[in-house]
Amino acid sequence: MKPLSPSIYSFPFRCVLLFILLFFGWSYAQKPMQDIKSEFTAEVLSQKIIALDGKKQSIAQVLEAHRGKVILIDFWASWCRDCILALPKTNDLKAANPDLVVLYFSLDRTHDQWKRGLDKYSIAGGNNFWFDEGWKNKFNDYIELNWVPRFIVVDQNGKIADYYAISPDDPELLATVKSLTQK
Repeated sequence: MKPLSPSIYSFPFRCVLLFILLFFGWSYAQKPMQDIKSEFTAEVLSQKIIALDGKKQSIAQVLEAHRGKVILIDFWASWCRDCILALPKTNDLKAANPDLVVLYFSLDRTHDQWKRGLDKYSIAGGNNFWFDEGWKNKFNDYIELNWVPRFIVVDQNGKIADYYAISPDDPELLATVKSLTQK
């Protein structure tokens, strides 16, 4: 005798499967921002990050090195498919706005993984930094980083001009960069 098992074609089984997929999809989706921020606090800017040369510095030092320029912070990871797909769009944005500074903040799990990703995706020559403390740190908590890729535009005075974009071709991000770089 054949054992009883739910058929993948039965209506009740498909409904249960759909419910499970929707539940997990919603629970892992991007969460809406609770508080859109227009500037960084001194405390979060003290967060340390590792530069490509291996030196640890604060995010304040990283941003200060580019004061007077429009900055795009690209939060990415080499394991993130959407991040990798966004890299050519970031390059296009940079090419269209030569005065734009792009800072790559990596959320890779290890230093070696980060370095391999830089080489593999040909961004080793850029302004690259890695959070050695991992995803959960005071800077990322402050900006409510819950998804990568994520992009933030910082104006010439160090203020946040565009707080939340998940693509470098986001219309609001593009308009913000255009308005700031044409000043």
